[in-house]
Amino acid sequence: MADFVLDDIDDVIHGKVRLGIMAFLSTSGITDFTTLRGHLGVTDGNLSTHLRKLEGAGYVEPSKSFQERRPVTHIALTETGRAAFLGYLETMGKLIGFQQTDQR
Repeated sequence: MADFVLDDIDDVIHGKVRLGIMAFLSTSGITDFTTLRGHLGVTDGNLSTHLRKLEGAGYVEPSKSFQERRPVTHIALTETGRAAFLGYLETMGKLIGFQQTDQR
């Protein structure tokens, strides 16, 4: 097995809230801000900050619309984001595999 390189972990995704966002979007594809906030149990400001970081990396794309005259923000996982998340999971799998091999 190849050595695990800790620097391979994507720091943009690795934060607890950002990892939760990516995991949720990887199954839902798209969701609204309020639903995402509820599932993660974070404040509006906290979620907004993490979404901006993910958006800056090109991992998520927000879009705004109106439903019954109320503004709604939808968040979608981009193809870049999906690839980055799958890469993140692969990297974490290598870490887990590396640790299990060392403990045998």
